[in-house]
Amino acid sequence: MSFTDRELFARMLKCEAEGEGDTGMRAVATIIMNRVNVSTGEYQRVCQGDIRQVLLQEGQFDCAREVVGGRTNPRTIYSLTPDQVQYDIVDWALGGGILNAVGDCLWYLNPFKPSCSQNFPGESGVFHTRIGNHCFYRPTPYYDNT
Repeated sequence: MSFTDRELFARMLKCEAEGEGDTGMRAVATIIMNRVNVSTGEYQRVCQGDIRQVLLQEGQFDCAREVVGGRTNPRTIYSLTPDQVQYDIVDWALGGGILNAVGDCLWYLNPFKPSCSQNFPGESGVFHTRIGNHCFYRPTPYYDNT
C-alpha cells in the first residue's frame, strides 16, 4: 500500500508522538522538517530534501520498523490511522511552521529516565531542551561531516 507524503507524515506523528500532545507532535514535526531542509551532513547527503526519504530512512524512526529489539513492532506507521490533529500539524509543518523551542534540532529521543544525555547521537548532537518525555538535540559542527 502506498501512502502520500502527507499521509505518511501524519502516521509518523501519530506513532512517534501522539502521547506527547500537540506541542510534542509539533516538536517532532519540526525535527522531520529540519531533516528535510538541512543543507549539510547525513540527512542532506542521504535524503536530499525528500520527506519520504527522511521518514523512511533506515534506523531513524522505530515506527518505520516492523521489528524492534527482535520482536514484532505493534505500533508502526502501517498499523495506525492518523486523526485530524495529526493532519493539521502536518499541514502546519509543511506550511513552514517551526516550534521555536526546538529550533534547528535534528534529533529527539525518549530516554525513559528523568534526565537527558548531554550528547546524541555521539558527537553529532548536543542537548538543547526537553519537551514531555523527549530530549531534543542540536547539531554540532561535527554533524556537518557525517
